[in-house]
Amino acid sequence: MAVITIARQFGAGGRTLGKLIAEALGYALIDEEIVEAVALEADVSNDWADAIAKETGSEGFLDRLVTKLGPFRKGYMNIAMEKKPGYLDGHLYISLLYKVIPQIASKDNVVIIGRGGQYILENHPNTYHFMMIADLEYRINFMMKHYNIDPKQAKYVVEKQEKRRFNLYRYFARTDYDDPGLYNLVFNMNRVNMDKALSMVCQLVK
Repeated sequence: MAVITIARQFGAGGRTLGKLIAEALGYALIDEEIVEAVALEADVSNDWADAIAKETGSEGFLDRLVTKLGPFRKGYMNIAMEKKPGYLDGHLYISLLYKVIPQIASKDNVVIIGRGGQYILENHPNTYHFMMIADLEYRINFMMKHYNIDPKQAKYVVEKQEKRRFNLYRYFARTDYDDPGLYNLVFNMNRVNMDKALSMVCQLVK
């Protein structure tokens, strides 16, 4: 049983690797859409975080969590293409993440994509932190290939999401998010293919 966090330069394939890891290990994938939706719910309802805390010990918690978010949860590319930042007040948002992510991690057997998991779960037991990087050309091509968008859209999404990533970490008061010392492994996707990255994660976690 373990918790896995994946930080990445946008377009390096973090979500894709996360899905593969979750499938290979039988873990639940907690992507940034879910975390953001939970944080938004927490802002709407003061009881939400307490409800999560009460439910984490029960069977099917993560399945119910996703179900609660309903069919109106935004798709990954819809979030990425949004013109607005998509955050609450930054400091409030970070404080909510510090409440929500440890509750999710307490269930174990989860893969958490982004949202500062490497910081929030820095001292969480049996947790593995991974980082994915790649040059701009790779990331643009990755988005084109996997999300069927044109080069202009892909470049826009990658550059905008990198700015969004910088702003998120600014609210953590951290600038070392690309420091390899934070992670168990850093994958340069220009040099390592997805299958090899998956194999190395699974070997380490098992």
